Amino acid sequence: MPYLAIPDGQLYYEVHGKGFPVLLFAPGFLSSRIERWSTNPAKPGMPQDWLDPVPVLSDRFQLIALDVRNAGRSRAKLKATDDWETYTDDFLALVDHLGATHFHAFGACIGVSFALSMAKRRPQAVTSLVLQNPIGLSDVNRAALDSEFGRWADEARRWPGIDPALLPGFHDRMFGGDFIFSVSREFVRGCAIPMLLMPGNDIVHAANVSADLAQAPDVDVLSPWKGLELRVMAMQRVRDFLIRHTP
Repeated sequence: MPYLAIPDGQLYYEVHGKGFPVLLFAPGFLSSRIERWSTNPAKPGMPQDWLDPVPVLSDRFQLIALDVRNAGRSRAKLKATDDWETYTDDFLALVDHLGATHFHAFGACIGVSFALSMAKRRPQAVTSLVLQNPIGLSDVNRAALDSEFGRWADEARRWPGIDPALLPGFHDRMFGGDFIFSVSREFVRGCAIPMLLMPGNDIVHAANVSADLAQAPDVDVLSPWKGLELRVMAMQRVRDFLIRHTP
């Protein structure tokens, strides 16, 4: 199985298909891992409201998927300075390892925050962004977001390399801010990278956060898109968007 060594740990990743690279950031909050594209452990046996992009897009693109640090099969020591930039360092190390100098970034849930953090750090490399079901802070969902962090932390505190005393500070650095946490509204409004936005509509994936993302200068909004009856159409729109913006 392919692993990439990172400082104090390793990342599990997979590469599927051939063509222009698409870097995939799975849903699942801090448990963002490859399997969450197709399954939700909270709803065993139930299909997701969206299609897994790997089997659908790998005939046309090279899909790069990963388990983020301390999710799935990836592990790293938790340090007192870890934040969004730490995750972004991991992602940049992965694309550099694979020689992907230009790529699309497709993120779902927290993956939207990861994708935009890549666009901020290396804008010349990100050809387009697909932003599906973004998380973010609203005036009513702080408790729900904290609960999501708590579920991950309850599991992570038992792993080697995780000092439970560091978890509160890590929470604050990751989710103590505003908007989608990894970048500001000002960054989004000035980001000229083409975007396809598939808005959120629930407490964790707040509608007002998606409305703010829709203020980007070059954004297509696909709504509605979620649900078993819409997911084939939605993935076709993703495919068409990626093809249109492939150099």
